[in-house]
Amino acid sequence: MAAMYLDALEFLEEERDAWRPFERLAELSDDELGRPVEAAHGWSGRQLMGHLLAWQGVALQIAIELAVDETSATIARVDADWDARGGDVVNAELDATWAAIPMAELRERFRTQPGELRGYLTVVPEARWLKHADHLRTISEETIDHYEDHASDVAAVLAAAGR
Repeated sequence: MAAMYLDALEFLEEERDAWRPFERLAELSDDELGRPVEAAHGWSGRQLMGHLLAWQGVALQIAIELAVDETSATIARVDADWDARGGDVVNAELDATWAAIPMAELRERFRTQPGELRGYLTVVPEARWLKHADHLRTISEETIDHYEDHASDVAAVLAAAGR
């Protein structure tokens, strides 16, 4: 269940604070990001970055759609795909997609996409996301809730790199 927010700024501040620990991944070398870490489900920092960007990108697409319309086709599409194929299959496909992205592009998207998401959320009318229970739940699941799910993973990757 998504938290209740008085205004968009409250959500955006919570999302920004929740994302902050993940920004430290950008400090790691390409070699450090490429090493699998057993304590992070065997994922490398690169995989964690791609995974987070993939789902944060879903939230960004939703925000783009809600900026111009009352509904988001992305929510329905992603939910139907998840239900039909299952999370393991969807996540494995996302992992393969993001593994093919050059490291420089991954780093750039990791640096810019979170701000782009926040920017779009500032222009979406609050009635379409913050005060809309289903939309808020989905955006929270792809951001704040998802970051929380991977807090121990980022800590493990950073620890493995001696950070």
